[in-house]
Amino acid sequence: MRTRVTRWGFNLFPAYRGTGGRITHISHDWREIRLRLPLNWRTRNYVGTIFGGSMYGAVDPIYMIMLIRALGPGYVVWDKAASIRFRRPGRTTLHARFVIDDAELDAIRAALTESATTDRVYHVDLVDAEGAVHASVEKTIHVRRQDSLQSSSG
Repeated sequence: MRTRVTRWGFNLFPAYRGTGGRITHISHDWREIRLRLPLNWRTRNYVGTIFGGSMYGAVDPIYMIMLIRALGPGYVVWDKAASIRFRRPGRTTLHARFVIDDAELDAIRAALTESATTDRVYHVDLVDAEGAVHASVEKTIHVRRQDSLQSSSG
């Protein structure tokens, strides 16, 4: 129920709502999120396909929020870099699936025992109903232990 309310709130948040994307699923542990991006009057560009800004905007905050929720308190998580490669025009509803598994969370925690910070790179594709990739996004996420902020500022 909690993730359902969060999903509704996320979809109503003006900055996200403006992308045209809609979160359709958030797992109870924040390890999987699915979204859809329809072609409609809000997302259509001059040539009648999904606007590239809507494609990127719909996927932009997802990995950062997933890591904040999955890692819990004690970590600072920020987007650091991103790139998008448009592979074909979006002429129908597109979908994306974001997954962070236990091994990735363990790898982040292990990296942060060796260093105060780590950067992680994630990939997600926007695909149509047949699975054809229309855009590929690469996100670099910066993670830091909360206690390393306090020791470096003191």
